[in-house]
Parts: sequence; structure tokens; C-alpha cells
Amino acid sequence: MLTSDFDYELPEKLIAQTPAEVRDECRMLVLHKDSGEIEHKIFKDIVDYVNPGDLLIANETRVIPARLIGKKRGTGGVCEILLLRPMIENKVNSKVAKWEALVRPGKRLKPGSDAVIEFFDIKGNVAIKARIIDWAKDLKNAQKGERVVELTTELPSLDEALHEVGKVPLPPYIHDYSGDEEMYQTVYSKHEGSAAAPTAGLHFTPELIFKCEEKGVGWATVDLEVGLDTFRLVDEENAEDHAMHTETYSVPESTVNAINETRANGGRIFAVGTTSVRSLESCFLRTSSIEPCCRAATSLYLMPGSHFNVVDAMITNFHVPKSTLMMLVSAFAGRDNIMNAYEEAKKVGYRFLSFGDAMLLV
Repeated sequence: MLTSDFDYELPEKLIAQTPAEVRDECRMLVLHKDSGEIEHKIFKDIVDYVNPGDLLIANETRVIPARLIGKKRGTGGVCEILLLRPMIENKVNSKVAKWEALVRPGKRLKPGSDAVIEFFDIKGNVAIKARIIDWAKDLKNAQKGERVVELTTELPSLDEALHEVGKVPLPPYIHDYSGDEEMYQTVYSKHEGSAAAPTAGLHFTPELIFKCEEKGVGWATVDLEVGLDTFRLVDEENAEDHAMHTETYSVPESTVNAINETRANGGRIFAVGTTSVRSLESCFLRTSSIEPCCRAATSLYLMPGSHFNVVDAMITNFHVPKSTLMMLVSAFAGRDNIMNAYEEAKKVGYRFLSFGDAMLLV
């Protein structure tokens, strides 16, 4: 299976640089995976596609303020750190923590340089200090230039300090966005831990969720900590040679109970986003059934030929060419259907990627 099979031309003008003014009034392409039929709708029309007894499952993770811009002590040179993954030994509410991160300028911030980077609050006080102490432990991540950084603070906790000086990181293809950062969070987000948003859920409003529930549709959540690897292209010519990144996810008992009840009553499971899909399908594969799990690791790689044991329908966005997400939606709805739908979306001017329009795969 060639990576090029999941490539398509994406004009720069179709990459959304701002979110829809009203979350649920973006466009929604509906793709019927059995027939290939395409419909053009508005996202709030989702209520017409769910039936009483169906279940919507969303990823309630929240994006952390992981982008830090500060100055190198001594020289005053501007430096940037993008936190990717916390190290396993970190303690909750600690004043010291280690993270795997990307740094800029990379040539001047190598392990062993003894450089100290300071990050200042709005009053000009140092809220966080950072040192580059090692290369990333994973060889592939180290080859990408990722480092291990040690953060320290004099504030009550690093969590508080990050909220003083950090910014929510946006995907690299969104340039100069100066709007409300909360628009890059879902309205139902709770637990911070992601470096990127589960963007399919950005289209929901509290009112739309209420309308679905009022119709008799259930609402449940999982928690998957989304990493920036989700934006990376697959480099290998053969897609099957790609080493899938690992993420941490949880499926609570209440969600397991809701799934079992939905199944028993003949309802369908609608996954809100690819991260919800990966959480649910990974959970099933652990024991060949859906069982509660807390902070389990998954490197599940879904591509054409993969079987879906839990998810019946999927809400998603339009994805980066040659990405594992293109392979996942192709596995679910068929590669030819997906590629045809993408060409149709381009033809009629849909907005692509994280701030863009939605797809419903049923």
C-alpha cells in the first residue's frame, strides 16, 4: 500500500486560517460509505442524521498552553519551546517537570549547552526557567530534533506557571491567527493534556448537544491526549512501513455502560473525531471487548483492510494529504469514496484542516 495513494493536491487558499464565526454553522459534507453518495449540509444538520437510541462519543481532552516564548539568559536571544509529551516520572502539581519538546533555535539549544531560558509573566517576572538536558529517548523522535527539557518554577505549581506564560499551540499550517484561543478548544473540553485539539468536536455548541440529547441521542466521552505527530506526513514510500506514534487514552466505565446499552437497544455509535475512533477501537483490541481503561497507551494504525469493532459512524474534518488520518478515514469509508469526496469538497470550496469544515461518514 503506497503512501502516495492517500495524497491529493490541497490549494493553500482552502486551508482555513480562522474558525467559523458560529461553530455549528460551518459546512458539512455527508458521505454515505456504502453507496458513495454525497450530500452538502450545515453542521447543525447533524441532528437529522442521528436517531433516538444512538450514541455520540467525543474526546473531552483540552489543549494545554504548551507554546512557550522566552529569552536566553545572558544573551537575551528569543527562544521558543513547544511541549509535546510529559515524562512519565512527572508528579501532579510539581514545581519541577521534564517534557519532550521541540525547541527553536535548535542549533543553539542542544543538550549540554547549559543554556537557561527564562519565560516572563505580564509583570516581567520570571515564571518558568527551562534547561535542555537530553535528546528525546525515542530514536525516531531524537532524529526529528526533539529534546528533553526540564522546567522549574517558583510559583505554587508548573501548571499555574504554564497558564501564566504559555500559549495554546496552533497547527503549523495556521498562520498569524489572533482570535480567541478558546475557539481552538471544544465547548465540552475538561482535562488538559493535549498538544493539539480534537478538531472534529470544535463544531459542537452546547445548544446542538442539547438538541441531540432532546431527540433521545446519548452523549459520552473518552480522553485521548492528542500529540503533534497527528500533523506529520508519512515519509515512507510504503505506508505499512510507517511507525505509528503513541498516545495515551482513557475510556471511563460510564462510557462503556453507554456503549453496551446502545448496542443492546440496536443503536449506533457515532465517534466524534479520529481520536475518539482510536480510543474506542484500541480499547476493544485490548481484551476483544469494551472494558474501562485509564491512561492506556495506543499506537493503533488504522488503514484500508482494518476492521472497526465499535464505531458505526464518524464525524471528522478534512485531513492533511499523506497523513495517517487520511488512511484512517479511508479504512472506514473506502479509499475511492474518500478521494472522490475530497475532490468534490475542493470543487465547491469547502474549508480544510483544523479550523475547516466537517465530514460525516455514515
